[in-house]
Amino acid sequence: MKQGNLRSTSILTTRRSALAACVGLIAFIVMMPMLEGCETTHASTGAPKRAAMPVSVVKATRSEVPVTSEWVGTLDGYVNAQIQPQANGYLVQQDYREGAQVEKGQVLFEIDPRPFEAALHQAEGQLGQAKAQLALAIINVNRDTPLAEAHAIAQSQLDNEIQQKAQAQAAVESAEAAVDTAQLNLGFTQVRSLITGVAGQATTQVGNLVSTQSILTSVSQLNPIKVYFSISDSEYLALVDRARKSGSGLLEGSSKIPLTLTLANDEVYPYKGHIEFVDRELNAQTGAIRIAAAFPNPGNILRPGQFGRVRAETEIRHDAVLVPQIAVTEFQGQQQVYTVAANHTIHVNNVTLGPQYGDNWVIESGLAGGSLVVTDNLQKLREGEPVAPQLTQYQPSVNPQTSQSATR
Repeated sequence: MKQGNLRSTSILTTRRSALAACVGLIAFIVMMPMLEGCETTHASTGAPKRAAMPVSVVKATRSEVPVTSEWVGTLDGYVNAQIQPQANGYLVQQDYREGAQVEKGQVLFEIDPRPFEAALHQAEGQLGQAKAQLALAIINVNRDTPLAEAHAIAQSQLDNEIQQKAQAQAAVESAEAAVDTAQLNLGFTQVRSLITGVAGQATTQVGNLVSTQSILTSVSQLNPIKVYFSISDSEYLALVDRARKSGSGLLEGSSKIPLTLTLANDEVYPYKGHIEFVDRELNAQTGAIRIAAAFPNPGNILRPGQFGRVRAETEIRHDAVLVPQIAVTEFQGQQQVYTVAANHTIHVNNVTLGPQYGDNWVIESGLAGGSLVVTDNLQKLREGEPVAPQLTQYQPSVNPQTSQSATR
């Protein structure tokens, strides 16, 4: 019985060994083609052979680029007038609608005129008395002049009457001036606007006692409207140089440099502005100089107190190298552009970026004009890798409003 078991175990072991040998032979036969392929690939280079990656390329162009600077500006009225009364009294009426357009000379408020009417009547009465005294003095002089010539009366009497006539004439003139003053004060009870513009909210109400120190409201001329902004010393000198080349005077308010205003909602204001004046001095603490620009404002859309971004061309760079923004990558703080060499391999260029120009970057250094710049698959590229470049059409942006060097 034991011998039968041993024989069965031996036969089972033999069959297992034969089966393992067959499996190993089959695996070897399957792997042969793969091993032969690997030996073929490594025969010449010793490394796997990679196919050239297709990439899109454009030529780095050279163009004249107007470099613009941008500053934060504050809007204000072209003329702002504080409306103050020239007479003291109780406010009895408001004659304008707050926030509405008012004209020069339009009545905005009325002060109780009764005290001033009384003062006018008194002045007119005193003028009447003075004129009566003058008339009497004239009669006396006219009557006594021939009598004095005939020696019927003393000459001294005529001299006194002539003097009284002169005094009466002076009194009349003084009374007339008093009447004019009273009429002027009565007119001051109607508070008028001295400019045409938009009237603001009233700061006092009907029934309040006002004086010549009270501010009743403000009126602002809004068309055109002013925008105040500050620029650095270097930017100011650049603007002066550009104004000189354009044949206009920056300091005389006749600058032909167009200004663009971008509103708080990022919309570009449709009207161009110009520099109205430059402040007389540079702020020693900030190193900036204040500039006022004027923009047309039909319909009074823009209002004082708003903010906007003022943009102006400060220089023009000739033969500037331009590449699309999508072609620029950053690696460890260094800006890089991938180009295709003559042997269709990748070369990594460390570049220095200049101002942005539309959808492009101006390259200060690190790249020559005419280079084939890669615009896609940038994350997959490495130095020296073979590529299959496909040249695409590229037209640089020519909109100067999208070129900027700084924002303040």
